[in-house]
Amino acid sequence: MAKFNIIYRSGHYYFQFMATNGEQILASEPYNTKYSCREGIDTVKRLAPMDVIYDRYDNPGNYRFNMTAANNKVVARGSEGYTAKHNRDHAIQVVKDYAPTAVVYDLA
Repeated sequence: MAKFNIIYRSGHYYFQFMATNGEQILASEPYNTKYSCREGIDTVKRLAPMDVIYDRYDNPGNYRFNMTAANNKVVARGSEGYTAKHNRDHAIQVVKDYAPTAVVYDLA
């Protein structure tokens, strides 16, 4: 089951989106409050199916992506660099397919 985890670290709240296999696919920017962190999750859930929000970076051996909202603010970053473009694109597809209905776990 894909899920979002809310964590607290170094005075800030963060969310992580975890794939069904347990791998982290997205990591958030730091939030000052848990409420704003939850709003970030809601934004990801709402925007995830829209291909236009994914900024893809094609550096051979280090393919990455970010999710960027209409205001050009990064909502979440892909949590790793992928060695192959198709692996990065698969991770984006997982976010598109599973993030909108993923359960949120508050671990903070």
